[in-house]
Amino acid sequence: MSVLTVYFCGTGSHRFDDTNPNFWNGELVSTLAANDQGREYAHWIAVDGPGSGDLQADELFVKPGGYYQWTQSLFGKGWEENVQHAMQIIKGSCNWQREELSEDEYNRLKEAGVPIPDATATASWFWRTYNYGNRQITPQMLQEQIIKQFRKDGIIPTQINMVGWSRGAVSCHMLANALLADEELKHLPVNIFALDPVPGLGNFDSHRVRLGENVKQYVGFFCRDERSKGFACVIPETHASTQCHVYPIAGRHATLVGNASADGSSRGKELTEPGLIVRHLAEVCLTRWGVKLQKMLNLSDSDLQTYHETLELDEGKYLAMCKHSYTKITESENNERAVSLGKKGVAFSSISGAAYEPGIGLAAPIKWDDQAYKAIR
Repeated sequence: MSVLTVYFCGTGSHRFDDTNPNFWNGELVSTLAANDQGREYAHWIAVDGPGSGDLQADELFVKPGGYYQWTQSLFGKGWEENVQHAMQIIKGSCNWQREELSEDEYNRLKEAGVPIPDATATASWFWRTYNYGNRQITPQMLQEQIIKQFRKDGIIPTQINMVGWSRGAVSCHMLANALLADEELKHLPVNIFALDPVPGLGNFDSHRVRLGENVKQYVGFFCRDERSKGFACVIPETHASTQCHVYPIAGRHATLVGNASADGSSRGKELTEPGLIVRHLAEVCLTRWGVKLQKMLNLSDSDLQTYHETLELDEGKYLAMCKHSYTKITESENNERAVSLGKKGVAFSSISGAAYEPGIGLAAPIKWDDQAYKAIR
């Protein structure tokens, strides 16, 4: 059995956010990726989110479109590119390579005395550009070789796991649907751990809000106390055969991935319990899905009970978060968070019924009992 896990970072987030000071113990998706003990590219990849900068552009298996600047964050530009990159990683072959040297790489080679041609320049009346020459070995060549060497049972994995936050969680939906539409990959079983999937305004296309029969298990955590305009999370419509588990958690959009500030956006270590609970359950699910992790929390039932009791004591602090907004404007549905069931806007607690296990869904109280999270523990 060969397992590949895809970690999709959220908008403005990237794989190095495991050391981001806005997350007291590391942003969850990047932290899980950093703790994955498999071989990068062969067994896991971390995909930077739109608006996170061009840190990953040279390593993509598809030609980068320049969609990582902060100006592209609002509309989620770069999603399709990220999904296509993940598809090519799964297939083990790139359809684009970064052949040109960057200025920094050129300067390092020159300083080291490597005999390479001098940079050449072209100019016009308002700009000057430089060509620093080509690489002999591209990053994609190295990554393809890692895949060939370390993937067992053939190049194509036998199972795909996905973890994502925010638009990264929606990217999990998109990749699952892209796999289902691909003749070579449609048979692959998919497991998804989704962290408050938020498509953003106007991004409720079917391939972002519905899932097919290739998704075997879907675990989603949704933030009860988010009220920012444009941050309606989506609960995807799933196939009847999919084991679908959705859970409410106290806090705002960033709280469940490790932001422990009182307002849900700044620095601080005041409200740590939601991030700890969700991280532990993510680690439990990934381990069950065949992933080997280091630095796991390994919380006991007693730990979980204590954290949930603290959540209840801090209820007023979490409810106070509802007045804050990332976009300066708040919104609600029947005094609850506005969410979307597929393409249909509804209130948070209306997400319940036979499609979910447990059936109480997002109407569940956030409290501990012996049956809490039983379906995924």
